[in-house]
Amino acid sequence: MTADPTLRTRLTRLFVAAAIAEACSWAGLLAGMAVKYGPPGNEIGVQIFGPIHGGLFVAYVALVAVVARLHRWSWPATLVALACAVPPFATIAFERWAHRRGMLRTAAGPTRTPTPVG
Repeated sequence: MTADPTLRTRLTRLFVAAAIAEACSWAGLLAGMAVKYGPPGNEIGVQIFGPIHGGLFVAYVALVAVVARLHRWSWPATLVALACAVPPFATIAFERWAHRRGMLRTAAGPTRTPTPVG
């Protein structure tokens, strides 16, 4: 699958944003669950963050499929990325790991033309 470099960059950045947003929604959902099952017994946090987290979960999974194809990830790496959507905050850990391993590179070569010296 050959994609426009601009589209590839945008989708990769969107994947990173979705990974961070999904983890943040986990924090909100966990806080809402603490309020729901704690002494106040108020369900408003779960009612707000539940659908938000669900939508971000679906967006993250869809972006894993797209970005894995664009960057030609192996099947095991793709499955790990998908599995990281389940435990709280694991999407950030995966994104950082993938970035360190060069799995989220957006440019194939140098971004500027080399200038001759001398």
